[in-house]
Amino acid sequence: MVEEIARLALAAALDAERRIYNAIWQSFSGPIRLLMNNKYVFNPFWQHHNGIEGFEDWEDRFAASTRRFTQALRDQDSALILSFVFNRLYVVRNQLIHGGSTWNSAVNRNQVRDSAAILGFLMPIFVDIMMDDPQADWGRPFYPVVG
Repeated sequence: MVEEIARLALAAALDAERRIYNAIWQSFSGPIRLLMNNKYVFNPFWQHHNGIEGFEDWEDRFAASTRRFTQALRDQDSALILSFVFNRLYVVRNQLIHGGSTWNSAVNRNQVRDSAAILGFLMPIFVDIMMDDPQADWGRPFYPVVG
């Protein structure tokens, strides 16, 4: 998580046009808040729901996450906010890939729609920033070209 936040902070710092900041604060503030307040996209909820030990306190973790997210909003900490958002988006991804959200169902439609809009907007910005700053330390690629 520390490396992830560092990369997000680097991207935010290199975003001279403040596209990431504007996306968080202007374009997607409502959908991001809804995503953050939805227990169904909070990983510890599902860990507990699936009987994995150590997650009985998921409600306390959810409340703590909400407080940390609210503080990040107050501090306008774009990198930390994005870290929370991408953690929730990963749960949405898992719901789509592994079950829980299905094509054309009524379940999870709002969070899937909002998640797709957030990612569809932010991903090209991140790619642009990375392409504009290839000398920046983006970390070692997990899936490098091999062969």
